[in-house]
Amino acid sequence: MSSENEKARISGESQRDTAAPVLPVHNPTAEKPDPPVVAFHPAVYITTWITLSSSVIIFNKWILDTAGFRFPIFLTTWHLAFATLMTQMLARTTSVLDSRKKVPMTGRIYLRAIVPIGLFFSLSLICGNLTYLYLSVAFIQMLKATTPVAVLLATWGLGVAPPNYKTLGNVSIIVFGVVIASFGEIKFVFIGFMFQLGGIIFEAIRLVMVQRLLSSSDFKMDPLVSLYYFAPACAIMNGVVCLFVEIPNMNVQQLYDLGAFTLLANALVAFLLNVSVVFLIGRTSSLVLCLSGVLKDILLVFASMLIFRDPVSLLQAFGYSIALGGLIYYKIGADQLKSYTADAGRAWAGYGERHPAQRKLLIFGGVLISMFMLLGGLAPSYAPEYTDAAREKLNDLISSQGQRGG
Repeated sequence: MSSENEKARISGESQRDTAAPVLPVHNPTAEKPDPPVVAFHPAVYITTWITLSSSVIIFNKWILDTAGFRFPIFLTTWHLAFATLMTQMLARTTSVLDSRKKVPMTGRIYLRAIVPIGLFFSLSLICGNLTYLYLSVAFIQMLKATTPVAVLLATWGLGVAPPNYKTLGNVSIIVFGVVIASFGEIKFVFIGFMFQLGGIIFEAIRLVMVQRLLSSSDFKMDPLVSLYYFAPACAIMNGVVCLFVEIPNMNVQQLYDLGAFTLLANALVAFLLNVSVVFLIGRTSSLVLCLSGVLKDILLVFASMLIFRDPVSLLQAFGYSIALGGLIYYKIGADQLKSYTADAGRAWAGYGERHPAQRKLLIFGGVLISMFMLLGGLAPSYAPEYTDAAREKLNDLISSQGQRGG
């Protein structure tokens, strides 16, 4: 009987006090986990950057040369003014530039650090755009391969790093290849060559000054934040130069002929390139950045040959190949290059074992595309009469089809 009473006491429910506070099942003040960030495959960022970077160069060349709007300083000023407007809008309406609040920027620092860097930035942009008036895009890209050499020499000259003759020997391969490419240039213009050389030197000094500025932990800035600070100063300096050099020779009709939409699209593509650099750096490695830059330069050379019909000699292609090989060797290093090559070889062999048919198809497709791009690019240089005849026949065929359809 006692055991039954004990079971009853244990199993019995006690009366709940209705006056006592009831704890909520869900706490509305608890921190909610952040929604997952949508991240694309690195190939998307690489493709976007290569496309925008190539588009800016080809677009500028078309405006300054093909369209006949020969005012490179005005175009540079317009790009910087547009970038100033866009970065100011992004800073006030989005969180993309919130990292700028961590930079201890004062008026004194801006005048002593940002303005001098902006001066060399402006000079490099002006010289770079002036070069489009004289040299082909293909040859310009070949000359730009010497930028790491200029940066290395500027680093030694400004005392940022001590001289290293072993490194100098490594980068001499780049110089050797560019010299060969220069001798092979068919449309060599000395004044254009000097403008490009000046642009490379100014850009190298700017990069070293930025490196010195960013060496402090307080001044860590991504490319978009850097543009936020540099663009206003550069726009003012370029605008002053443009006011005295190009504005007196301009008229409203020239701007009207080019079109407001063309200028707006050109500035927008240039600004989106700076935005894509931020995402590219955050989503890829230094190796991917290096190889993406090399791939972009090669594609630009072929694009210049196909779009603008710029002639490229075999000697020039040979020299540029040497320069690109030296560039990859310098940026990656011998040890890492051997390691990456071995890893790639093992991965390619494993892929061949798993998918032998697809591997053969990829090899065949790569060879076919390379031959098509090479022969298609060289055709305007070595057989212009056949190329023109093929274009005329193609246009006649399209027009005849259009008349039939009508």
